[in-house]
Amino acid sequence: MRFMRVLSVVAVLLAVSVLTNAKVNQFGVADSQKVTFAEQVRIGNMVLPKGDYQVLHSMDGDHHFMVFKQLHSRRPAEARVECQLVPLEKKAERTELKYELNASKQWVLQRITFKGDSAQHVF
Repeated sequence: MRFMRVLSVVAVLLAVSVLTNAKVNQFGVADSQKVTFAEQVRIGNMVLPKGDYQVLHSMDGDHHFMVFKQLHSRRPAEARVECQLVPLEKKAERTELKYELNASKQWVLQRITFKGDSAQHVF
């Protein structure tokens, strides 16, 4: 009886571990994240309105892409932007977004690092 109880606990822990690790792909980044832009932002050649976005990591051959899909909008904005993955020394402790202000006074997203990922996305 005790053996069955221990086996059940091990099976549950294994299932939780598999589900937790399934979120992170072979590149050390989660396939899906969420981000909020407090202001309009330029990413690549697209300008996205402020708001909440689901961010999907995708591949096309050897090319990495981030797909930004606006949430909570009747006419959601969407952008597909190529990025480069730059490995981190250790998993990111927090989500960080790095912007630059261009000559047109637009905030341009330069890179994004999500908490728990092992690489950052550079645009």
